Amino acid sequence: MCFDLDSRPPIAPITGGALDHADVRVTAADGATFRSFMARAAAPTGAGIVVLPDVRGLHPYYEELALRFAEAGVDAIAIDYFGRTAPDDDRGEDFAFMEHVAQTRYATLAADVAAAAAALRTATGGRVTRLHAVGFCFGGRLSFDAATMGLELDGVVGFYGWPVGSTRSDVPAPADLTDRMAGRVLGLFGGGDPGIPPEAIATFEASLAAAAVPHELVTYAGAPHSFFDRKHAEYAADSADAWTRVLAFLGDGGETAG
Repeated sequence: MCFDLDSRPPIAPITGGALDHADVRVTAADGATFRSFMARAAAPTGAGIVVLPDVRGLHPYYEELALRFAEAGVDAIAIDYFGRTAPDDDRGEDFAFMEHVAQTRYATLAADVAAAAAALRTATGGRVTRLHAVGFCFGGRLSFDAATMGLELDGVVGFYGWPVGSTRSDVPAPADLTDRMAGRVLGLFGGGDPGIPPEAIATFEASLAAAAVPHELVTYAGAPHSFFDRKHAEYAADSADAWTRVLAFLGDGGETAG
């Protein structure tokens, strides 16, 4: 598991920065519907972002994160993964998320990402002109892969997404897809994360460089897998740096070093 149920983004709210927010049901190309949380910026910059949660799907951490993006001028939509398999939208403490993660398929996850991206390009979503994805853990890997989905994304951001090897689902390893990636890549990792060792990050880096994908991969020394959490006060400086990098990435139409 990535974050705890009581985890929240380590970002201070900006009063009045978000125009509005709402639960929105989105329909994918196969007709399946799923819950999402959309947050609109009061002072939009033209940037938009699809937020891809960890293995538990859409829960309050990601709703709050969408609001923090909106406060920074970025229209955001955070999505759930389990509309096809879960009986309802409750992602609380009793939700047996791993049963549903095992039933996810890359094809339908990609369809859901595409539907969310399309929603941000409508009038309701802000008609964004620069679109990105950001994901965490399971969603971090999916976010990297979103650069290959033909969605005309300006860039993708992954927080501690596994870049190599197999996982519980059939989501492919990003390091194996770099020759198909379009846009820029920002990867943020914890140096104290045993699940993503330096060798895995180095493999991803080499693959991105070989494919000439503009990228930046940042490792925070000693930080754990899910360091981007206000409960981890000892990593507050790393979290602040990561947030600064993400906002700069979303606002930069130029090349990311790589």
